[in-house]
Amino acid sequence: NAVLSRLDMDELVSEVAKEIHHYFKIDAISIVLSSRRKGKLNIYSTHYLDETHPAHEQSEVDEAGTLSERVFKSKEMLLLNLHEQDELAPYEKMLFKTWGNQIQTLCLLPLMSGNTMLGVLKLAQCEEKIFTTANLKLLRQIAERIAIALDNALAYQEIHRLKERLVDENLALTEQLNNVESEFGEIIGRSDAMFNVLKQVEMVAQSDSTVLILGETGTGKELIARAIHNLSNRNSRRMVKMNCAAMPAGLLESDLFGHERGAFTGASSQRIGRFELADKSSLFLDEVGDMPVELQPKLLRVLQEQEFERLGSNKLIRTDVRLIAATNRDLKKMVADREFRSDLYYRLNVFPVCLPPLRERPEDIPLLVKAFTAKIARRLGRNIDSIPAETLRTLSAMEWPGNVRELENVIERAVLLTRGNVLQLSLPEIVMVNTPAPDAEIAREGEDEYALIIRVLKETNGVVAGPKGAAQRLGLKRTTLLSRMKRLGIDKENLA
Repeated sequence: NAVLSRLDMDELVSEVAKEIHHYFKIDAISIVLSSRRKGKLNIYSTHYLDETHPAHEQSEVDEAGTLSERVFKSKEMLLLNLHEQDELAPYEKMLFKTWGNQIQTLCLLPLMSGNTMLGVLKLAQCEEKIFTTANLKLLRQIAERIAIALDNALAYQEIHRLKERLVDENLALTEQLNNVESEFGEIIGRSDAMFNVLKQVEMVAQSDSTVLILGETGTGKELIARAIHNLSNRNSRRMVKMNCAAMPAGLLESDLFGHERGAFTGASSQRIGRFELADKSSLFLDEVGDMPVELQPKLLRVLQEQEFERLGSNKLIRTDVRLIAATNRDLKKMVADREFRSDLYYRLNVFPVCLPPLRERPEDIPLLVKAFTAKIARRLGRNIDSIPAETLRTLSAMEWPGNVRELENVIERAVLLTRGNVLQLSLPEIVMVNTPAPDAEIAREGEDEYALIIRVLKETNGVVAGPKGAAQRLGLKRTTLLSRMKRLGIDKENLA
């Protein structure tokens, strides 16, 4: 009865061994099961060489020639004495070596569920008198109870295996659905946070309103911009893109508005700018927060008047451009610090779309991992058709300061290092990247994450950022701490 509730195989075997050793003083107890590999047996064994510290082992052996094979075929109990000179299978050889080459008395009991043979209970002892008629009768009854527990454990094991397989198949199906051409293109996500973003995209796409996409680096701002363009009435022409942070300030104006021949040193020919190229289409200005202050009035003018002049020319050029801007910077703070013009900020901020960081939508991580693995493996000519569930769980629990871009880079490295068709990920290395600083505040005894954050917030008087703030004390980024506070329902204004 002590073993009936044990569903984990290792726990079940340990409990069986403990009870049989306690009541019968038998020192070598094993449960033998058929392996998934044909012609093999799995042996879970416990040896009481030391009364307080039994040795637990698990091994796989060839079934042919073993005593267990005889019991599997006959479905009858087997009781015999073994001598060292007998022809022995590996397990029996190990018994002689373990117990100093003494004669072994073995009792093998079939573990049956109805007419189905589940396994064998193998008991070995140097003293023959253990296996009396009365004890054997009792051991048969005990074997029946162990068989019930074993049946439950095997069923639980199979359900767990099928559940993991179902998760993988579901993810594979989701990946196929995500790869179907749709109005949202490559955007992958089924979380509430991403659902809200996509609803906003649908709402604003058909208008010509300026859209400002806000979000941390690597969250997929360009994908959202492309989705807005693809859903708009301008999708017959391709979207024009420009990164304001990737170009020197001196060349940025020329790239945006174009220039005439001879407008400046090196201008040997006329050049058409991005605003002109994007006529009747959409212009995506990435990292707009990095635009130099002296260039911002010209951007404001073209947004308000829909006209501009090329460098070196006084001729006005009309354009019909729908602007989509994006930044990972805090534009409100930049306005307050006079690093960004307030009138341009209000012109850009007509319809803001805030992209959630990856840590705030962990349910999307398995979908992304599957999609990235398939895409990268296809590009590299690899065949990877399986991702361990433990890997997906670990990746879903991580903070991802670099967001989707960081996740994609990690998966690309994993695909490159994988040998075979199962994705191999060096988890300790990845976890180390997301580990807090060594001098970070750690939880005290009996303190969970919620209590730790509450305590540190109280000690810092609710200050989150800055050199003396809670984020610094905890070794976290300000945005990471704020997202954890949101997840745990912590409001710094209501600290007792």
